[in-house]
Amino acid sequence: MPDQPARTSVVLFTSDLRLHDHPPLRAALREAGEVVPMFVRDEAVEARGFAPPNRAAFLADCLADLDEGLRERGGRLVVRSGDVVREVCAVAAEVNAERVHLAAGVSRYARRRAERLSSALAAEGRELVEHEAVVTAVPPGEVVPGGKDHFGVFTPYFRRWSGQSLRTPLGAPRSVRVPHSVRTEPVPRREEVAGVSPGLAAGGEREARSRLAAWRRSGIDSYEENHDDMAGDATSRLSPYLHFGAVSAAECVARARAAGGAGAEAFVRQLCWRDFHHQVLAARPAAAERDYRTKGDRWRRGERAEAETAAWRAGRTGYPVVDAAMRQLAHEGWMHNRGRLLTASFLTKTLYVDWRTGAEHFLSLLVDGDLANNQMNWQWTAGTGTDSRPNRVLNPVIQARRYDPDGAYVRRWVPELREVGGAAVHEPWKLADRDRYDYPEPVVGLSEGVERFRRARGKE
Repeated sequence: MPDQPARTSVVLFTSDLRLHDHPPLRAALREAGEVVPMFVRDEAVEARGFAPPNRAAFLADCLADLDEGLRERGGRLVVRSGDVVREVCAVAAEVNAERVHLAAGVSRYARRRAERLSSALAAEGRELVEHEAVVTAVPPGEVVPGGKDHFGVFTPYFRRWSGQSLRTPLGAPRSVRVPHSVRTEPVPRREEVAGVSPGLAAGGEREARSRLAAWRRSGIDSYEENHDDMAGDATSRLSPYLHFGAVSAAECVARARAAGGAGAEAFVRQLCWRDFHHQVLAARPAAAERDYRTKGDRWRRGERAEAETAAWRAGRTGYPVVDAAMRQLAHEGWMHNRGRLLTASFLTKTLYVDWRTGAEHFLSLLVDGDLANNQMNWQWTAGTGTDSRPNRVLNPVIQARRYDPDGAYVRRWVPELREVGGAAVHEPWKLADRDRYDYPEPVVGLSEGVERFRRARGKE
């Protein structure tokens, strides 16, 4: 490559749909007078079912906001559809770009995409530049134990991760010059997507930054005490924006640490969990489909298991807190973290149904359906992942009493039980007048489910 700066560079946006704290864009602007910020509507992603309605709608919001932000700075977003490698190479050839900048991904698909793109560009005398620590706060593989390629236990990873020096978050560029000749397709719109959950949040960097600022002002201080309060909804709700990169994980960590306090520390710990799961998947990409630590499970199948799973999906298991969480997922495309643990434990431990069945359903609805977080959290709950207590079973009634003590969360999402007072809402089968409520009996007794699970795992 010549030493002189390239006249034009390309920035391929993927899971980093923002202008603030964007190292690939900053690098491209430093080296070139003009930059082509582009996004490819990947035909392979859509063909494999990785763009369900909620994420497609949220993505449309993010792209529209990104385009608007670029236009305010004199540029625009170039949108293409089709094969990523073909479209990026075509644009690079059109503007005679020497370099294409890309945020490094961790999934097997993202890594193969980068390998294909690098090879295709090199064949044309161009270079792919991958940037680490754009999707995560700390790059996968940077924090490793001696003699291993990743941490399989969270606590020692957190200790090492906490001692890392993070890069200083970057501001948004003041101007972005884009060649006028580059063709673009219209930016997709949310209204074009069918089947979207009615309560889906708005996407985009502006919304993300507004939520982050509000969270620092009025939510983070009480996060440690209140994050498990299901009715209080006291979490940041930043996970969809982190998934699409509308806000930077590194900036979230930096701003939380600047705020200080126990709540900020607890929030940073959750951001570390996100990095932890990414480094696990980066080192073990097969864990997206296979047990990370197999327990030799022979998951239940057959008509009864299918009927129970259908009831779980529909929020009709007969266990109010489980059903409330599943209905929140259907309505909002999002679920409280405690609800995710409870519903996953119920499916895998009480019903003894394969964790992949639940992970697939979550990915079909979750707007923050991140492969690393979703799959590794499901495996953690199922006991096939990084959990040091793989045979732990969460009792939904005890959990409901603890994290929804007066039943407000259940009554919000299960209207059939809104007239039931107090904690009795968590055990409607015990009500003397239970026949007046249009609510199902439990699909299985908790003791039966636990006994079946322990027998299957050889833990009698």
